[in-house]
Amino acid sequence: MAVRTPDPDPNEQPDDAEDFAAVGAAGFGGVPGGSTNPAWLSDVELTEIRRRLPMLYVEAVPVRTDGTGSVTQVGILLRATPVGEITRTIVSGRVRYGETVRDALFRHLENDLGPMAFPLLPPSPVPFTVAEYFPIPGVSAYHDDRQHAVSLAFVVPVTGTCEPRQDALEVTWMTPQEAASDALAAEMEGGRGTLVRHALASVGALR
Repeated sequence: MAVRTPDPDPNEQPDDAEDFAAVGAAGFGGVPGGSTNPAWLSDVELTEIRRRLPMLYVEAVPVRTDGTGSVTQVGILLRATPVGEITRTIVSGRVRYGETVRDALFRHLENDLGPMAFPLLPPSPVPFTVAEYFPIPGVSAYHDDRQHAVSLAFVVPVTGTCEPRQDALEVTWMTPQEAASDALAAEMEGGRGTLVRHALASVGALR
């Protein structure tokens, strides 16, 4: 199944939308018919840029930990895709032009899990891996039929109440063993079951 990274909320204002992509006016020059805001991408511009350049994303596997810092639960999102499919996934989204990775990560965690999730970001965020999504299946473990995307992936503890927003329908909390199962991997998009397994291995949560 092809990965479907979140696209902009149509109700979001331009200055806060996802299409503050990782290219600016100086880098691409704009496409005829585009927005007058030089950092805002129309659908036509986004499609053209996706055809020519890799897109930068952040992804997060939300977890709950015990008093010793060991992972006890993993949060997996249930999401509706633009074509009406229901799939399992993790927190994911593009990095805006001029935005730090830390700020992008916090923004997407809040967008998907709600403002009361209270994620604990480290002082200097370092990804546990870099996932490369390609439009051609088989190039890597990850696939996105729309684009070549480079994703910085993180494990992020959350301490609050998660109330999914936008196209995330719910958060299902699973044990690390359930999250790493073949059954869940079969429900996840774009090879993200592999990414979840790598995430859990990176924090010693797989036995």
